[in-house]
Amino acid sequence: MESGSTPMVGREGEQAELSTFVTTAASGALVLRGEAGVGKSALLGHAVALAEQEDHAVIRAAGVEAESELPYAGLHQFLHPLLSEVAQLDDGTRAVFDAVFGRAEGDPPSVMRLGIAVLGLLSLAAARQPLLVVLDDGQWLDDSSADVCGFVGRRLAGSRVKLLIAVRADVVSRFDAAALPELSVAALADEDAALLLDRRYPRLGRQIRRSVLEQARGNPLALLELPTHLGDRAGDRAMGELVGQHGVPLPRRLQQLYGARIAAIGDGVRAELLMGALDGVAAEPGGGPSGTRYRMRDADEAVAAGLLDFEPATGDFTFRHPLVRSAVVQLATPNQRRAAHQALSQVHRENLERRATHLAAATVDPDEEVAGILEAAAESATRRGGALTAVTWLTRAAELSENHSDRSRRLADAAFVAGHAARLGQAHRLVVYGLTPSRAESPVAVLASAYQALYQDGDVRSSQRQVMAAIERLRGGGSTEPDEVLTRLVILLLAISQYAGERPAWERTHQLLASLGGLVTGRTRIHSAAWSDVIRYGTECAGMVEQATANLSAMEPWEVTRLAVSAYHLDVLSQYRPYLQRVVDRELETGAAASGMVMLHLITLDQMAVGEWNEAEDTGQRVLELAAEHGHELFAVQSRAYLAQLAAMRGQVGRARDLQAEVDAWARPRGLGFLTQLADSAGATAALSAGDYEAAYLYAIGITPPGTFQPYRYQASRTLLDLVEAARHTGRVEQARAHALAARDAGLPELSPRLALITHGALAMTADSESEAAEMFARAESHPDAARFPFELARIRLAHGIRARHARGRVTARQYLIPAAEAFERLGAAGWAERARAELRATGTPPHSSTLNPASLTWQERRIADLAAGGLTNKEIGKRMHLSPRTVSSHLYRVFPKLGVTTRAALRDALSRTEEVSQA
Repeated sequence: MESGSTPMVGREGEQAELSTFVTTAASGALVLRGEAGVGKSALLGHAVALAEQEDHAVIRAAGVEAESELPYAGLHQFLHPLLSEVAQLDDGTRAVFDAVFGRAEGDPPSVMRLGIAVLGLLSLAAARQPLLVVLDDGQWLDDSSADVCGFVGRRLAGSRVKLLIAVRADVVSRFDAAALPELSVAALADEDAALLLDRRYPRLGRQIRRSVLEQARGNPLALLELPTHLGDRAGDRAMGELVGQHGVPLPRRLQQLYGARIAAIGDGVRAELLMGALDGVAAEPGGGPSGTRYRMRDADEAVAAGLLDFEPATGDFTFRHPLVRSAVVQLATPNQRRAAHQALSQVHRENLERRATHLAAATVDPDEEVAGILEAAAESATRRGGALTAVTWLTRAAELSENHSDRSRRLADAAFVAGHAARLGQAHRLVVYGLTPSRAESPVAVLASAYQALYQDGDVRSSQRQVMAAIERLRGGGSTEPDEVLTRLVILLLAISQYAGERPAWERTHQLLASLGGLVTGRTRIHSAAWSDVIRYGTECAGMVEQATANLSAMEPWEVTRLAVSAYHLDVLSQYRPYLQRVVDRELETGAAASGMVMLHLITLDQMAVGEWNEAEDTGQRVLELAAEHGHELFAVQSRAYLAQLAAMRGQVGRARDLQAEVDAWARPRGLGFLTQLADSAGATAALSAGDYEAAYLYAIGITPPGTFQPYRYQASRTLLDLVEAARHTGRVEQARAHALAARDAGLPELSPRLALITHGALAMTADSESEAAEMFARAESHPDAARFPFELARIRLAHGIRARHARGRVTARQYLIPAAEAFERLGAAGWAERARAELRATGTPPHSSTLNPASLTWQERRIADLAAGGLTNKEIGKRMHLSPRTVSSHLYRVFPKLGVTTRAALRDALSRTEEVSQA
């Protein structure tokens, strides 16, 4: 930092880049990165001066360490001068700002939605004159604000808005991964450091000058401050202190230097500095709107000591450098800090979250009033997208609770929010760190430990015993109304039972829930029915699910996911998917990561069901990466299971079997029937795709024997077609027929459109008479919702075409085989597409009929296909075309069915045939 009348030295390159940045439209955002004191703030000041010369409007703000956990504090700071213009925006955009800044009730928006709103506001402001937004100390910006700044910064290129951000190189921040252009600000070269020192201190003694240059190592702030420090002490003693601190990081030495000055000023002034430091007074002018922060008074002594600057234009004192602020806070005693926080809580009586921040730090002994304020602030933070901040406040509220019941309740709330924010270890620690050994098995502790055991380790056995025992203890308390902790335990028990996927676990669960009577909420009973056995309980809960989901936007994210899971089991998820897609990014970005991952799983499943397989692949991979990042091993394995099923349907048999083996190896020893059934289902589908009907049959009967639908096996009804097809192709005609009849007798057609489609298809495939077959095929193919399930419909049409060719001739068969083949090719179901083409060839249809359009490749797909046919690997193709190997693989998966091949070896011949057709 080079201040006062001292001009910048040795920054010609940085100044030139900033001049280009401000005066041209080459890029809309720039991050200055360097160590503390290296001169970033001075460069920001230089950019501001340039912008003002160019008739730009300028907004300045600064990140504040004390506010780094306060959601949207930074965003509010730099948008505040523009909020008067929000009225000119449309209703939807105004609602976004109202929700974020707490001016109205509403869901916290996603980063994308808020970022678009901020872009709109900035563009509106820049319509009159170009706008430069300058953010100093960006490393202290709260995460929500930093994410929005990153989103906005990536979309400003060529606009009339520029965003300039300074961050410290030694502090991790969200801007490290923001993908914004950067300008590194290094220490001064030796000659420039000497020039700066000589200009500022021309009469400095030779020995002190040499030591300052050696110790400062080109840091401008150190060059300007160290001589003053040395001048205040006896020469030899000062030199000894300076040399003795050689191993101490320079920012810490500078902080200690400021500490000496702070200790020398009066108590009253020090108190003013502490109030300003704890309330986030900016290090530069324009740090915030008047009245939003504590304004230091009567601090001229600190200005004389080189700790503060005075801004005549605003009448405000500002810290000379962020390190001064840090030194003020560190030098204060705990009692002094608490007194300052207490005073600041009165300054911000009208701002719930700021008041809570200060009260949390000011209060020592249990205080129910303060605990209540913190709890209310946590609820506000959750609504505005600060789930992790809410955990901090709820934990502090628990510590300040005056009785054990309120403490337990608040810890439970903190653990619950932490768990749904995918912080499993934190959730567990929250409820055990303050418990005595006698309370280690409290319901709150069990909730956290069982949640961690399930989602991190896949433990359904011991976690079920723990949760059931905790529920029994709560039931013995004599309550007649649903209790929050009890409800959460019951929901967790349902999740454990669902993943166990076996009859004994579910029967124990249902028995316990029945004994609870009115202590179980209506929605919980819906989940108990839908998650356990849709064949036995689906009819009674279908209407309740529809009624319960009438107002999803008013629900907490975890309640939305529970109902969406119920909708999936009832095959009506598609009608709720648009809502999930709108809010999933918001949940992931605002802290509810576990709920967001469940939403992504559900979106993946629905994309698979409706035939959006490329999108399903991307969504499945995304949730797999998120699960691995957050340590949710259960979700990671579940993602692999869904990707295995998708690969099986696409005919990617090797990949399907690899993923299936991973899932089975992890899930089977743990007794996770939900996942082992998924693995068996993927195995059956992959085997059918490859024409290995015996293996398909063995996998299918591993889920349920033919002629029965074993209780609580949720894949039993979903694999109906797999078992029937495999049984027929292996000569087990009676078993196939028995299974189709069992589906009809179990009432599957009445449960959901999908089950109606595949039940009628199974009955048609196994019918003894042609009249029954025709009737059942007609029911399946004419079902009003049949098109929603293109893969199952195409399989049924393929079976219809095969039967029609033998019974009614080749011409009749084509009307079923052609749409089946086209559907398989559109989906990318390579194995089934090949089978359909073989059947078409048997009807006399040319193998490359234009009806099948095998050569409808994009330019990029054709180029990739040519290179693959030439023997190049995916990695080699990617390097040549500047694509990732995964992207190349995805393109090839789409190319294979278009060309009617299933292997790379067949590509060359297929491309040759395509050339012949195009030239004919």
